[in-house]
Amino acid sequence: MTLLAIHITERVFAELATRMRSPAVIGELLAGVVLGPSLFGWIQPVEAIKLLAEIGIILLLFEVGLETDVKRLAHAGRKSATVALIGFFLPLLLGFSLAFWGFRLPLLVSLFAGGTLTATSIGISVRVLSDLARQSSHEGHVVLGAAVIDDVFGVIRLAVLYEFSVAGDISLANAGKIPLFVAVFFVLAPIAAKLMALVIQRADEVSEIPGLIPTTIVSLVLFFAWLAHAIGAPELLGGFAAGLALSRRFFLPFGAALHSNEKFTQHIERQMKPIVHLFTPIFFVMVGLSLSLREVDWNSAFIWIFSLSMLIVAVVGKMAGAFIIRDPLPVRWMIGVGMVLRGEVGLIFAELGRVSGILNNDIYAAMIIVIALTTLLPPLVMKWLYGRSNCMPDNHITKVSAPSG
Repeated sequence: MTLLAIHITERVFAELATRMRSPAVIGELLAGVVLGPSLFGWIQPVEAIKLLAEIGIILLLFEVGLETDVKRLAHAGRKSATVALIGFFLPLLLGFSLAFWGFRLPLLVSLFAGGTLTATSIGISVRVLSDLARQSSHEGHVVLGAAVIDDVFGVIRLAVLYEFSVAGDISLANAGKIPLFVAVFFVLAPIAAKLMALVIQRADEVSEIPGLIPTTIVSLVLFFAWLAHAIGAPELLGGFAAGLALSRRFFLPFGAALHSNEKFTQHIERQMKPIVHLFTPIFFVMVGLSLSLREVDWNSAFIWIFSLSMLIVAVVGKMAGAFIIRDPLPVRWMIGVGMVLRGEVGLIFAELGRVSGILNNDIYAAMIIVIALTTLLPPLVMKWLYGRSNCMPDNHITKVSAPSG
């Protein structure tokens, strides 16, 4: 009955959100708020739901990896790299400084607050640009290329913060090991996943029983999630690595022996999407269930000042990189707004901080407010910018097929 209520409610709210030209993730988050202690209190975040939510986020990162274009990362150019690097480090530094020195928060809490502000949702960015028919424009390539780079930095940042949350304090020695572990994992895991995919492909060709692909691929993803956990990284890192290896846009440097079968990869995508879309909304509903808005002191000036301050940092920090590159001003505005989108990526970081006990309810609620606003408003602003007459020069919309570097 609990799962029935979760899926029906999240679907209704997600449909309403998309009809209002907002990302579906906003509706799923609101569904959790409605069902949870913030409003009706019908559903509690029990262990069974937490387990399903964890599977959902691992599968979501698998899908992100499956859709990541590694060649776009390699050919993103200086503009994408500039936008990505500034959009990563500036919000991190500003958010940390504001929390640590401005609000006198503990060091680990400040790191989580700043780290949450660095996220950019490549999934939502792709969706918004596609809805606006601008995914192949110059600014579209810069945003998507920068978002891919941001994903790589984000995985390392998440692994480091995860290490801090598990240890309960900050250890530079352990933090220094994380990038090395992540690098080794990303080198070896895709090779192993590619080899396993070849075995799965052969088995699928001879199997007479339906459902082999979803069963084996989910098992593969969960195995790599366990492997990531075993080396001290978040489980979702394993899902991302497995998806990256199976992507039809992934390439290996040692010949055709492990060359991707594009038809088989598309076959995996078609069969896995329903499973991903079944489990992933549970994670975002879980985020809403875990947020008890009744326990937040809304009369406290801290909530509003902290939220507003972090919102300004979140927007300015992400947009700054776009105004350094050489492009017409309207194009730079579009790139900057496109990088502000946070969505599910920001929620992952905030939820990790809450689950580990680092973010208390007030700070968690403030970060959720910032994430929600930076997810809900940018698509509306992007649509408005594109709707303005002569907003974008033609040579920056349809005639440019790749970012200049």
